[in-house]
Amino acid sequence: MTQPTFEITKAATFDAAHHFPQGPDHRPYSNLHGHSFKVEASVCGPAQEPVGWVADLADLDAALKAVAGELDHGLLNEKPGLDRPTLENLCLYFAERLRPAFPGLSRIVVSRPTIGESCAYTL
Repeated sequence: MTQPTFEITKAATFDAAHHFPQGPDHRPYSNLHGHSFKVEASVCGPAQEPVGWVADLADLDAALKAVAGELDHGLLNEKPGLDRPTLENLCLYFAERLRPAFPGLSRIVVSRPTIGESCAYTL
């Protein structure tokens, strides 16, 4: 019999500014502007003994909030790896920082809820 696989998820929020200087000039996002972001990180795997969980949700919460805190109230373009601060690159940014502590990291979703946009990166 195979072990059941579970996926746990935590979410965090941050506010940050960015711009796309390489984007089309006639688009408003080439100008400096900001968003409220939501990021969700999911870890997948079997329940681990002795507790019986995939990973400690408190550890995932703390790690996710720490990475979001690196970006909060900053200019994304100034962060290494985010010179092009697309939702796609934000997903990669979070994944690279969380994966060492959470080898079962399975998904990162970054969204801008107020404008109905999101990007999911499935590892």
